[in-house]
Amino acid sequence: MEFNELNLEKEVLEGVEKAGFKECTKVQELSLPSSLSGRDVMVQSKTGSGKTAIFVLTILNRYLKDSKSRALVVAPTRELALQIEDDARVLSSKIEGYRIGCFYGGVGYKNQDDEISSDPALYVGTPGRLLDYAHSRKIDFSKFDIVVLDEADRMFDMGFYPDIQEMFRMMCDKTKRQTMLFSATLSTKVRNLAWVYMNEPVEIESEPEEIVVKKIEQELYHVSKDEKFSLLLSLLRKNNPYTALIFTNTKGKAVEVAKRLSQNGYKAEYLMGDMSQSKRLRALDRLKDGKTEFLVATDVAARGLQIDDLSLVVNYDIPEDYENYVHRIGRTARAGKSGKAITLACDEYIYGLEAIEDFIQMKIPVKWADEENLEEVEDKSLYKNWGSERRPRGDYKRGSSYKRRGHDQSSRGERRGKSLRRGPSASDKNRNREHSVDYERLSKMTFEERLAFYKKEFEKEGK
Repeated sequence: MEFNELNLEKEVLEGVEKAGFKECTKVQELSLPSSLSGRDVMVQSKTGSGKTAIFVLTILNRYLKDSKSRALVVAPTRELALQIEDDARVLSSKIEGYRIGCFYGGVGYKNQDDEISSDPALYVGTPGRLLDYAHSRKIDFSKFDIVVLDEADRMFDMGFYPDIQEMFRMMCDKTKRQTMLFSATLSTKVRNLAWVYMNEPVEIESEPEEIVVKKIEQELYHVSKDEKFSLLLSLLRKNNPYTALIFTNTKGKAVEVAKRLSQNGYKAEYLMGDMSQSKRLRALDRLKDGKTEFLVATDVAARGLQIDDLSLVVNYDIPEDYENYVHRIGRTARAGKSGKAITLACDEYIYGLEAIEDFIQMKIPVKWADEENLEEVEDKSLYKNWGSERRPRGDYKRGSSYKRRGHDQSSRGERRGKSLRRGPSASDKNRNREHSVDYERLSKMTFEERLAFYKKEFEKEGK
């Protein structure tokens, strides 16, 4: 379906043309007829499917028919709110005098106070700042005749469920407004909110069976926790990505990995949820401008990020929430583009793998470092202070597929270039025979057999 086949006003179609849109995506084709007719819609859609255009076009079309219409879009993160604002400005560029205000925390109030006083037709914001303005009586939620919740599941994961409920309680009756909800998954909590605060919404699922973008090339490497960074350096040397997004499960690990990459000559920065807004925006701008090569982020910090032409995503840690795997790797295949995702499976997070593979309904292809002929890369951060708490010398976990020798400074030069990714030496086997790993047997194991192997090794360590 093309956009000119829809019941869109002339100025809206001109904005669509300026944005470079021609044909509707699948979710747009399914949703726009209902939303343009004024129906409430509850849409399940994946990242990069074009959902922003659905609610922005609906809002703009309503405004051209009634200039008193006021719309509110609620997003979970500042980055997503700013991205929605940018998209809305392009699509509304042919509507004379159309004003948009964006409201989020982490910055001062003055500029946003000025935006409110201009009486914008479209309010975009995050829950905390919007409620601040409501409590100070600068925003009246009852005046909105269109309300949009974007990435609702993420909003609830981040603890905003009570805030959203409070906002709805301050709005006009659900029969007097149009409410649109967009979510990657329609969880019970999302549905509960829809049942209470939406008016008989049309439920739309856009290709729900396509959980993972099929064009993404996925790889998984089994590696010990202590060899992960060394393996990461070799993989970056092999793939040579222009930009990459690297995910860790904790803020401390994000800082560590970013600093160690910097010490190895890469332009890398970290992104965490509790960073100031100015620092977050500077980090994102440097990545988009090519001044930074790699961004190391936690799941919370990366929510709402939209980075075009991202060629590689690395799961430095296997996510503990299986759905986060899909959200992570989907960032390298936005709008149907191809990309690559590499996952490093260490003994600490291996137990999350089974749930991920069940969820995506496939086995992630396993690669073995010794078979890929990866180039050995000297880790220049190995004996430097990179600002993270380290375990005492020699305190390394046993029973993983790779093990590093102890940190004896006298043999530092001898060890360099002899990564255990190629298997343990004969002397290692003699010294640690009871804990040695049969690499050939391990490489032929099924997932269930590998899981049982790791479980057995963990039980050994606990005794």
